[in-house]
Amino acid sequence: MLNTSLVLFGIFIILLICNIPIAVSLGIASIVSIVVTGLPIEMFPINVFSASSKFSLLAIPFFIVAGNIMEKAGISEKLIDFAKACVGHRKNGVALVCVIVSCFFAAISGSGPATVAALGVILIPSMVKEGYPVTFASALMAAGGAIGVIIPPSVTFIVYGASSGASIAKIFMAGVIPGLLMGAALVFATIFCARKFELKQMPKASGKERWRAFKDAVWGLMMPVIILGGIYSGIFTPTEAAAVSAVYGLIIGIFVYKKIRLADMAEMIVNSGSQTGVVMYVIIAASLFAWVISVDGIATDIGNWLMNVTNGNLWAFLLITNIILLVAGCVMDATSALYIFIPILLPVATAMGYDTVAFGIVMCVNLAIGLVTPPVGVNLFTACSISKITIKDMIHDVIPIICALLVVLLLVTYLPQISMALPHLLGQ
Repeated sequence: MLNTSLVLFGIFIILLICNIPIAVSLGIASIVSIVVTGLPIEMFPINVFSASSKFSLLAIPFFIVAGNIMEKAGISEKLIDFAKACVGHRKNGVALVCVIVSCFFAAISGSGPATVAALGVILIPSMVKEGYPVTFASALMAAGGAIGVIIPPSVTFIVYGASSGASIAKIFMAGVIPGLLMGAALVFATIFCARKFELKQMPKASGKERWRAFKDAVWGLMMPVIILGGIYSGIFTPTEAAAVSAVYGLIIGIFVYKKIRLADMAEMIVNSGSQTGVVMYVIIAASLFAWVISVDGIATDIGNWLMNVTNGNLWAFLLITNIILLVAGCVMDATSALYIFIPILLPVATAMGYDTVAFGIVMCVNLAIGLVTPPVGVNLFTACSISKITIKDMIHDVIPIICALLVVLLLVTYLPQISMALPHLLGQ
């Protein structure tokens, strides 16, 4: 175990220090470990095939296509206009719009960076115009995008389900309340931080204006209803729901909003294919890394060590788990982290009686916070690219937001009933 772990983690860390992409580092470290430690080399192609051929992973390209279609169709503008008509006139109105629309768009895109990219170009300038510093507006938008990892449908949930064997439909249900709690936490963080800002207020929309905004946005609002309603009612599986969402988005974009032309399809398919390729490459490399960890007994030994250190205390184990995942989220993407830590942490959690689905929510909330945590917070980079600032500029503003999200993390960690309330209510 010692030789294999030294080779595996040693090469991985060296490659990361050399600024090699995480997915490439995972793949190289795994292949070298297989060769050097005498593991059967024929398992390399077998693992590559098995990692990429799971039916549940087929949902990933469909949800990516659906998100790109709805972004091209202008659904983000429709949702923003509707939210502004409802709450834009209130104090902190545009910030509330940012959080609310992030929750809705998360149920369409399933991706944190995609949510930031689609909404940030509109909402960050709007918040600055209302009186928020550009640094705070960017930090809030980055945190709003993190909700996209938790509110279903979520690509991260699909990866967790495919890797752990947990029901993806049940994970989707379990993510709803934690996602809404994250939204509420951002609202409270905004109200707390905005006390020192001199804010302007938008005029209150009339009933007629609200109705018009609702009619424009209703087709986009129906998308999560169709996806989640179909899954929870048993009409289709999460993978089939992904395909339905792509077709629905295409129909809305072409025939209702009329912003998508057939000539645009080639570009959207190429972009979606490129994004899917990146995700699948990470999945393949990370799953190979996880296989080496498991087959050589590294995962078992680390799990036994955790059991001994915590003396079987669930609360202590969950605290260590949160620290590990928060640190991991600072330096790597969610997909890589899940494949690396699921075989190590999940067996210990289940042995202590913690529900597999609830533990998935804990892992994903940790990694969602990692999207807005320096130095490798992908959402932060996306927001900074929109607002033309650096991560260093927004550190001061992102800290209270991260603290608010950590409160939600503690709640869903030590009160798994929060995550499991909806699955139990629906009899799952």
